[in-house]
Amino acid sequence: LFAIFAFATCGGYSGGLRLSVDCANKSESDLSIDIAFAYPFRLHQVNFDAPTCEGKRREKLSLIGDFSSSAEFFVTIAVFAFLYSLAATVVYIFFQNKYRENNRGPLIDFIVTVVFSFLWLVSSSAWAKGLSDVKIATDPDEVLLLMSACKQQSNKCLPVRSPVMSSLNTSVVFGFLNFILWAGNIWFVFKETGWHSSGQRHAPDTMEKQSSGYNQGGYNQDSYGPAGGYNQQGSYGQVGEYGQSQSYGQSGPTSFSNQI
Repeated sequence: LFAIFAFATCGGYSGGLRLSVDCANKSESDLSIDIAFAYPFRLHQVNFDAPTCEGKRREKLSLIGDFSSSAEFFVTIAVFAFLYSLAATVVYIFFQNKYRENNRGPLIDFIVTVVFSFLWLVSSSAWAKGLSDVKIATDPDEVLLLMSACKQQSNKCLPVRSPVMSSLNTSVVFGFLNFILWAGNIWFVFKETGWHSSGQRHAPDTMEKQSSGYNQGGYNQDSYGPAGGYNQQGSYGQVGEYGQSQSYGQSGPTSFSNQI
């Protein structure tokens, strides 16, 4: 839906402006000069006639600039994004088993999502700059400067109607919204790939190896038994320098013996 709004508001645009040239000789005036333009904004091909205020002679002029490259690039990305989104939706709903069969589907989906995120950012930025140039080239005050009659102070040149650019502004907004949408979707597509699942399996395996290493390395609570000098009854024995053995229980020394 976001892609549809993006290419519809840009590719379906048509607008125009109206100028008024009031010559000193009223019979030579033209108070309604309409100039229409539309997508893909090849303004240098938009021609119009204007009075020269020198008899009945009129001059043929054209707007300045060609902004079709950025506009067509933006619309092309929007159309392909719409087609891919439509195809991906069909795969998600009807071919989910084949999509997850050998992990190839999620990997392709992830790569395409990253590419479209980058293309949305580039195309939206390019079209935003192109739209700014279109606004300047179609500004009635700028177009009046192209007319020779407006260079004479005896004639009055006025803008009557400026072009409405609201839909084009909306297309730029939807372009950047599409970038945010596709960039945010990278994480969710990444979770479907084998890279994310392998990372989750690697962490428990590492912890299991570390825990087994402690047990095999001799760190065991069972090693502290009678062999280590402690018995389960809370007593321990000591051997003196001359072979004398002393045994102590919980209530102190209980016996003394000499051993040869």
